Amino acid sequence: MNRFAIMAAAAAFFALPAAADITINGAYARVASPMAQSGAAFMGIQNTGAEDDRLLSARSDVAQRVELHTHIADGDVMRMVEVEEGFEIPAGETHMLERGGHHVMFMGLNRRLAHGDEVAVTLVFEKAGELDVIIPVDLKRNDVTGEMGGMKMDHGNMGGDAAMKMNHGHNH
Repeated sequence: MNRFAIMAAAAAFFALPAAADITINGAYARVASPMAQSGAAFMGIQNTGAEDDRLLSARSDVAQRVELHTHIADGDVMRMVEVEEGFEIPAGETHMLERGGHHVMFMGLNRRLAHGDEVAVTLVFEKAGELDVIIPVDLKRNDVTGEMGGMKMDHGNMGGDAAMKMNHGHNH
C-alpha cells in the first residue's frame, strides 16, 4: 500500500461523524387529547463535544409542520412561539426540551398519536448535522417543570388546542 493510500485510510478512520458528540436522553412525545391536531416532543440533548452546537430545526412525517418552540409570558397568558434561530447546545452540557419550555412542536398531525406509538424525527444541528431519533409516545408521563399554575396557554391557531387552560395540580 502506498503512502497516499495509508494516509487516506487513516483520515477516513479518524473522521468520526459530528453527531457522535450529540446524545438524546429521555425523549418522549405527547398530545393533549386523542383528537388533538398538534403534539410535542421533549428530551435532553447532551453535547459531549468540545464545541458549542445549535439545534436548527426538526422534521418528521407525523405532522404537516414541525417547529422548534418555546413559551413566553404575555401577562397572565403563556404564548407558544417558534424559535427560528434554534436552541444553543453548549459544549459539555445538556439542553432540556421540557413541557412549559423549549420543545419540538408537531402541528397538523397526519395521524393520531396513542400511548406506546413511536414518532420518527430528524433533528438538524449546525455542526453535528442530522440525527434521526425514534421517540416513544408517552401520554401517562406528567413531568411538567414550569411553574405555570393556572395560567392560560395560547397555542395560536394550531388545530383546536388554542387557549387551553393549564392546571398543573395547583389550586388557585
